[in-house]
Amino acid sequence: MLPYKQVVERVGGPAVQVDILVRPGQDVHTYEPAPSQVAALMQARVFFRVGMPFEDRLVARLDKSSPRVPVVDLRQGIELRPMADRDHSHGHDHRHTGAQPGPTLDPHIWNSPRLVRRQAATVRDALIALRPTERERFDSGYTAYARELDTLDAELQRLFSGKTGRRFMVFHPSWGYLASDYGLEQVSIEVEGKEPPPKALARIIERARADDIRVVFVQPQFSRKAAEQVARAIGGEVVTIDPLAEDLLGNLRLVGEAIARSLR
Repeated sequence: MLPYKQVVERVGGPAVQVDILVRPGQDVHTYEPAPSQVAALMQARVFFRVGMPFEDRLVARLDKSSPRVPVVDLRQGIELRPMADRDHSHGHDHRHTGAQPGPTLDPHIWNSPRLVRRQAATVRDALIALRPTERERFDSGYTAYARELDTLDAELQRLFSGKTGRRFMVFHPSWGYLASDYGLEQVSIEVEGKEPPPKALARIIERARADDIRVVFVQPQFSRKAAEQVARAIGGEVVTIDPLAEDLLGNLRLVGEAIARSLR
């Protein structure tokens, strides 16, 4: 996942070389790795998984590889929330450490600076286990990155001050952790990863009007059609925000500002 490239690079510094599987513009929900990517992964020192469907198949192959590639789950120690404000299963990984089958769980952890801080600590610990002689470097990288995440968290708290309980509308529910951190609620349009049927779309439009929503957020990886229908019906606009941008810190600042503007 592209946003995690920054996390691992900032913690590991020049001691690590980071490669990603899902490239910019690809849809993580339908992604399948190329054979060349699988072959390269078999040579990796560690694989950080984040909870996307394709990872299960990869992990099964890695478990059989020789030598075995260590797999570190960046969801460990994090309580996952249900997807969006409705439980619409749409293909994400339902499982995490200690979980039983149930509601679809939200994998978009990287959109919460507070949770990314925990994940950065998991990255640090994994890297130290692989290279104990580099402990000081990894500790230093984590500390510096954690400080930036704390600064961003404080900025977002100020940005959303006084907006507790406000709702914003999205096509795909990628921002649940961000909303939860700052007392907001995201309202999603999609149903099981698909555009809603007419009756569901009518209910969504009614809800947007009731909540005085004037902006519908979309991301580049999905169709804008349903979002544009809602925006026309409420006299609003469609705004693009990307949950898969490489610059995790900078992108969350931009997204926070866009959402805050929509709540005025």
